Amino acid sequence: MDRIKAAQVFIAIVEQGSMVKAAEALDISRSMVTRYLSEMEQWAGSRLLYRSTRRLGLTDAGEKVLAGCYKLQEIEQEVKFSSVKETSSPKGLLRISTSQFFAEQVLSPFTQDYLLRYPQVTIDMQISNHSVNLVEERIDLAIRITDDLDPNVIAKKFGQLNSVVCASPSYLNQRGNPQQIAHLQHHNCLTYSYYGSNVWQFSHEKKGEREEGVERAEKIKSVQVSGNLSANDPAVLLRSSLLGLGISLQPKYATMSYFDSQQLIQLFPEYTPKPLTIYGVYKSREYMPKAMRVLIDELALYIESLDL
Repeated sequence: MDRIKAAQVFIAIVEQGSMVKAAEALDISRSMVTRYLSEMEQWAGSRLLYRSTRRLGLTDAGEKVLAGCYKLQEIEQEVKFSSVKETSSPKGLLRISTSQFFAEQVLSPFTQDYLLRYPQVTIDMQISNHSVNLVEERIDLAIRITDDLDPNVIAKKFGQLNSVVCASPSYLNQRGNPQQIAHLQHHNCLTYSYYGSNVWQFSHEKKGEREEGVERAEKIKSVQVSGNLSANDPAVLLRSSLLGLGISLQPKYATMSYFDSQQLIQLFPEYTPKPLTIYGVYKSREYMPKAMRVLIDELALYIESLDL
């Protein structure tokens, strides 16, 4: 049996979530799909799928076989399209997963310019505040902002996201202005659900601590914070801070206009909160469609040009 076709069928079963939908997508009979799957399991010497109450899932062996199927498909596509000139314009559908906050603040202006320059590309932006499964949800590129990226994923580092501590004048008039980092533990701090533990870390370098061109290690301060509101979307915390509910740790680029209008006050400007890293996560580095490769390269340059 054609192993390339079998790999194509197995990928379709996983991505479509059922053998019936895979048969429809490939325009073949369900019995043929079942036959290909049976052959795949015989080659692997193990069961590749399990059925839950709602959908099919991959066994550990299935995960490994799926990765091999993608590689086989990529090799087949490279051979098939080797005659296509590299100078051809990017085209095709790209599905991008990102948070609403990042989509509005960073990706929207970038994608507008990208699509104007490459009109044969279509972008489907999926807004989500949790880590998605690239295979199951058919995502080409996932934007993740974190300080704890899974070392097993394939990712490109786009840059760093700097943060500031802020509160509204009304909150500070009511609760007082914390004079030291440690005083934050006595305030209502609004926390981001996916930041990890509710420990805010800061680096600080006092004036005069650079001597003869030698940079001394920055002093790190940590404080355990708590409050009556947490959310998985920083926009919710920003709005709550503007309304005077508490102190929050916000992306720097999202708060500058509020500092200018004095709707928010930056606290501890002499301290630098621990930055998060912006990553682009994707399924494979090899045989990447041109539209995807161009988007990743240009997005990296665009993010580098921003004061994040």
